[in-house]
Amino acid sequence: MTGIAWHLGVLCGLQRAGVPLGDADTIIGTSAGSVVGAILAAGTDLEAAVALQQQEQERTGGGRRGRDTGAAMAAMAVLADPSVPPREARARVGEFALAASTVDEQAYLARMEPLLPVHEWPARDLRVLVVDTADGQDVLLGAASGVPLLKAISASCAVPGLMPPVTIDGRRYMDGGVRFGAGADLAAGAERLVVIAPLAWLGRDRIVAEMTASGAAKTLLIEPDAAALEAFGRDFMDPAARPASVRAGLRQGTELAEAVRAVW
Repeated sequence: MTGIAWHLGVLCGLQRAGVPLGDADTIIGTSAGSVVGAILAAGTDLEAAVALQQQEQERTGGGRRGRDTGAAMAAMAVLADPSVPPREARARVGEFALAASTVDEQAYLARMEPLLPVHEWPARDLRVLVVDTADGQDVLLGAASGVPLLKAISASCAVPGLMPPVTIDGRRYMDGGVRFGAGADLAAGAERLVVIAPLAWLGRDRIVAEMTASGAAKTLLIEPDAAALEAFGRDFMDPAARPASVRAGLRQGTELAEAVRAVW
C-alpha cells in the first residue's frame, strides 16, 4: 500500500514538473506497480489519484491498521538465498503461499476491484507480471492473454502469506515481486527505460543487471530515498502510512524531474 502511494506521488510529481511518463509505449507492472501501471495506462487523472491517497489519514484517524508482514518478508528472504536456484526458490515460496492462504480468493478479488480505474485492459500496452505457485515460472500477462485485468493485477499483488494466490486457467498465481528484482529485463528492446521500484533496497544489484540486460540505451532507476523509507514505516501494508508516502513520492518526483527528462 505504501508502495502504491509513493509510486503515484513520484509520477504525479514528475507530471507537475513537465515530465509525464504516461506516454510510454509499454508499461510493465509488478505487484504494486501493476496497480499503478493500470492507472497510468488508463490515463487516469494522477492528481485525483494522489488526492485519494492523501485522504487516508482522515479516514483512519492516524491509527495503524495494517497487517503483520513478517511472514511475507520471511518468504521473500528465501529468494535472496544465493544457494537456492531462483526458480526453485520461487517454487518454495509458492508452496508457502498456498499453505498460508486463509483469505477467500473471491473476497480478495472484491477488495482489489475498487483500486482499479478500469476493468478492461487499456488500449496502451500494459503488461502485468505474475508467478506460478506450482513451478516458480514467471508469466507476463497482457490484453492478448485473455485473462481479466482484475485477475491479472490481483495475482500480481498476491503477497505470499497475506493474500491468496489467484486462479487463472486452473493454475494458481502469486505476487510478481516473487521474481525478485523489478522485471526490467522484460523491457528488452526498449530504447529508453525508467524503472520505479519501491522495494529496490531488496535487490538493487539485480535490478541494475536487469536494466543492463534490457539493452536500452538510456536507463534510470528511481527508488525511495531515506526520507521516503521512513515515511513507509516498517509495515508496507499500513493504509495510514499512505499520506506520508505519497508526499514523499511527490517530493522525489519533483527533485528527479531533470534526471528523468535527460533519459525520457
